[in-house]
Amino acid sequence: MADESTGGGLTIKPMDQFLVKPLFGEGPVGLFTISNVTLWMALAVLGIVLMLVVGTRGRAVIPSRSQSVAELVYGFVHNMVVDVSGKDAVKYFPYIMTLFTFILFANVLGLIPTSFTTTSHIAVTATLALAVFLTVTIIGFVKHGVSFLSLFCLTSAPLPLRPVLAGIEVILYFARPVSHSVRLFGAIAAGHAVMKVFAGFAAVTFIAPVAILGMLAIYALEFLVAALQAYVFTILTCVYLKDALHPHH
Repeated sequence: MADESTGGGLTIKPMDQFLVKPLFGEGPVGLFTISNVTLWMALAVLGIVLMLVVGTRGRAVIPSRSQSVAELVYGFVHNMVVDVSGKDAVKYFPYIMTLFTFILFANVLGLIPTSFTTTSHIAVTATLALAVFLTVTIIGFVKHGVSFLSLFCLTSAPLPLRPVLAGIEVILYFARPVSHSVRLFGAIAAGHAVMKVFAGFAAVTFIAPVAILGMLAIYALEFLVAALQAYVFTILTCVYLKDALHPHH
């Protein structure tokens, strides 16, 4: 929020919106504390249930609006999995669908005024990215055994360069969860911080019209970013899954 201090200045604290606070009472946030993060994660899950379960309960031949939206999202993610990872990756579609819908709902719910954006925290995005990393790595070794390591061997490169390139590929592979999580966290957190700054400047009379217009423009952009970042996270998951299923390609 922005407030005028005793000296007449303007104080804007865009990072206060990311503070994790207990939902009930005061005090530190512990491992089992129900916090604002817990609440908005639960609301994201509830939104998914309403869309995919309640919205499609009729299964009508002529779908309702809610069923149409659910089928659109289902078909979009299913086609993404098939196109990127191949038909043999369809068995992992439920996991990828869960990732996409959770990130999408968390991003969109975070745009509600006074809400909390769970994907603006690196702890959340890092957990999602690490889960993807471990899942695709385990799938790779279970499906291919030691030959999964051929993913790091560039047979098309000259023989003297192969050990060096293999080392680089290993480093890049273990850097995946870092880039995967930071991309989502950075995009969401930066957008919300900028909106908070514009909201603070809106309290100053002579620049309020410009600040409000800028805030509206960024808010509209953030809706696009919310969907785009869910898509990017999911399609990268599909790419990593493809590497696990087809390491020789």
